[in-house]
Amino acid sequence: MNLAELAFEQIKTLPDEQTREVLDFIGYLKMKENHDREEWEDLMNAQSESMKSIWDNPEDEVWNDL
Repeated sequence: MNLAELAFEQIKTLPDEQTREVLDFIGYLKMKENHDREEWEDLMNAQSESMKSIWDNPEDEVWNDL
């Protein structure tokens, strides 16, 4: 039995009010995951131009193939 099936078995035993809380929490986790990913992408995009001279220079070409 995988984790989703185990969770489902536990959720089935909860009263409706608690099941709604579980669903709300799942929604929160999904929203948080998307928000964290967007923040990470924003950070990477923000630093890419300022780091370009450090990342892309002839002296460091040897590292590109690792």
